[in-house]
Parts: sequence; C-alpha cells; structure tokens
Amino acid sequence: MSLRGKKLTALFIPVILVVIVDQITKNLVRTNPGLHRVEVIEGWLALNFTKNPGMAMGMDWLSTPTISVIAILATIGILVYILITLEKANFAYLICMGLILGGALGNITDRIFMGIAGGYGGVLHGHVVDFIHFTLTIGDWPVFPYIFNVADIAISTSIIVLILFHKKIMPITEEEEETGQMSESADLTDVATEDDSVMVSDNPNQQTISNNKNA
Repeated sequence: MSLRGKKLTALFIPVILVVIVDQITKNLVRTNPGLHRVEVIEGWLALNFTKNPGMAMGMDWLSTPTISVIAILATIGILVYILITLEKANFAYLICMGLILGGALGNITDRIFMGIAGGYGGVLHGHVVDFIHFTLTIGDWPVFPYIFNVADIAISTSIIVLILFHKKIMPITEEEEETGQMSESADLTDVATEDDSVMVSDNPNQQTISNNKNA
C-alpha cells in the first residue's frame, strides 16, 4: 500500500468506527424504553434519553434544518481541507481528524433520518439522540449538566488532543517550512564561520605569512 493509501486508511477507519458505534448505541437506547432513564453509577453516571433539535450543549439559536445544513457544509469543508493537506499530515493528526469527521457524520445521520424515523419531520428535521449524562454535583451545582453521545465524545477528545499536542500533530504549513529552512541555513552559516575561525586560529604560521605580505 502506498503512503497516501495508508494515510487515507488512518483517516477513514476512525470515521467508520465512530459512526457505527454511535448509531448502534443511539438506536439501542432510543428503541428500549428501559434504557431511557437508568442510573449506571449512582451519583456519577446515568443514561437519560433526550432528543436535541439544536446544536451542542442544547443551543438552539437557529432552526433544526438550518443547523443541519451548516453541519453538513462544515463537515465537507473539513474533509476537503484534510485531503488538501494530506501530503504533509502525520498519522496522529489523521486519526484525530477521522474521529472528528466520524462524530460529525454520526450526528448528521440523526439530523437527516431521525425526523422521518420518529415521524415528526422530514429530511434535515431530525433531532440528535443524546443519552450519556454525568450526574455528579458539587453542592447544588452540576459538574457537567449537558447530555451527550458517542459522537460528541469522539469530537471532544480529538479537539483536546489537537490542542494539547498541536506542535507535534498539526501539519507543517508552507510558511513554517520556509522559516525552518531559513533557520537551518542560518545555523549552517554560523557553523561554517566558526569552523573558519578555528582553522585560522590553529595555524599561526599562516597568520604570520599573511601579515608579512601585507607589510
């Protein structure tokens, strides 16, 4: 397999895995009323089935179809950017972006089909299925009050990794590459100058001859 083929594999395997796991878990919770409200770890983790018509964290500033279209366009834009920078991308970056794309496609799948499956709308009217809920509270304050899903976990984890290790993971841009080359050239010039100085200082006879000639 060529290097390009290996990179595409590193990108799309996480996409496929996230979409499959995300859709299976959503369908399992959605179609089983006994899983709609379950205390998994008392005081820490529960399953609370919800349908989110808006964006992440329950934000519903726009209509569901508008949010769906924006999500689709943004996902296409991310994919195009990844393919453009594929040559300079490393495998860690591609895996992270694959998880992000998989999470985005998992939620987009809900937006496209859940309205029809649930009988409350058409294409792009679907609500995203959320069910994972951290119930931990400190005093009267919930630590994380939002309910999410596997797709959200994939996206959030990848973004955190990219932020923490961006210098090692992010592809090198042309400007950074040129800066690095200029820095290398400057270092080589400095080394050459130092070597010349050492050669001159180690040959006092040559310095004497040179001084006599000048005289």
